[in-house]
Amino acid sequence: MKNVMTAFCAAAALTAAAADPEGFVSLFNGKDLEGWTGAVNGYAVENGVLYSKPDSGGNLWYSKEFDNFILRFEFQLYTNSNSGLGVRCPMQGGGAHNGMELQILDDNGPQHLNKIKDWQHHGSVYGVVAAKPGFLKKYGQWNFQEVRAIGSRITVILNGEVIVDADLEDYRDKETLDKRPHKGLHNAKGHIGWLGHKTRVDWRNIRIKEVPADYKALKPGDNTPPAGFTALFNGKDLTNWKGVTRKDKFDNPIVRRKAAPEKRAEIQAVADEEMRASWHVRDGGVLYFGGKGYSLATAKDYADFEMWVDWRLLTVRGDSGLYLRGSPQVQIWDAHNQWNIGSGGLYNNKKNPSKALAIADRLIGDWNTFHIKMVGEKVTVKLNGVLVVDDTVLENYWDRSIPIFPKEQIELQCHGDPIEFKNIYIREL
Repeated sequence: MKNVMTAFCAAAALTAAAADPEGFVSLFNGKDLEGWTGAVNGYAVENGVLYSKPDSGGNLWYSKEFDNFILRFEFQLYTNSNSGLGVRCPMQGGGAHNGMELQILDDNGPQHLNKIKDWQHHGSVYGVVAAKPGFLKKYGQWNFQEVRAIGSRITVILNGEVIVDADLEDYRDKETLDKRPHKGLHNAKGHIGWLGHKTRVDWRNIRIKEVPADYKALKPGDNTPPAGFTALFNGKDLTNWKGVTRKDKFDNPIVRRKAAPEKRAEIQAVADEEMRASWHVRDGGVLYFGGKGYSLATAKDYADFEMWVDWRLLTVRGDSGLYLRGSPQVQIWDAHNQWNIGSGGLYNNKKNPSKALAIADRLIGDWNTFHIKMVGEKVTVKLNGVLVVDDTVLENYWDRSIPIFPKEQIELQCHGDPIEFKNIYIREL
């Protein structure tokens, strides 16, 4: 009884807990199972990681109930890992049918590969909605997942890819895929929990944001520029942008400038085709790159400018950046899991400083804001209000014997990892 009361007291304190800039609060303190109840003996905490014990597991519930929410967490699988995320569940009975279970599974494990049903793949609403497979990372690598339970709509985003987006009302009168009754599928409220099946799964950075039933992903004012600035991204399509391609080395501004107009037009057509296949607008106004393809560039060239841009990484150890005047780069990466160096630094500098002055990055899945100012050869960068580059020369990566180009395109760099951008504003100086 003491453990249960402790858990309920901790959960009650969640409402008063300090939220991050986006309004998320932590469900896991990195030290113990405060706030959690149920099969507490089947789970343990080590080095800031919550894990299910391979010889026990069971249902571990967070003591507070939730109705509409966004949940973000990182997890790591082992060979044949099998667990689940209970959503809007009662504490009694199995989560899969008394509430809703989102599958957590090593799809590629020898016990599961080519043996499981479509509705058993990782991320599926177990027995009801089949998830899109193929987006789990390899063993030993952390995955990032975002779950949105808003009204009757359930959305699961795994490492940047939407693998489930379903309105549960569409399944109210249908026979379920597992042909079993799911009496808790339409619960309006309930507990969140990990549903262990005697295999190990690791979790960390478990955070939740309670939202209204009419929640919209974008905030009022998104993609509306401040006074004196122009929106480079209109929130609807790729107007003001063009593709970049490595074909015939046309990612190099020197090569582009030397090419005949006909050649430039030919290669630009190739780049634009690649762009349309790789860059998309989603969530009603977010610019999304899924990890395949190449960079995106402004249709216009810029000399001296000031700009704002919001971005968020969608994978652990993700990597991206911004090219200024056609040259790399203002670095974007997962500063918390790579080299202990913050984003914002002028990564390709050799003679001048290249590292960020501080780590101001937020957690994976959270939005960050760059404020960048470039005058002449020098760049100043603030990340989330923190100065990370102070009036530093950006070297010409393409030809270090000459200064950075006086005028060129700005690029959103691809680096093989999913990323989102919004609120991209510029003011020419």
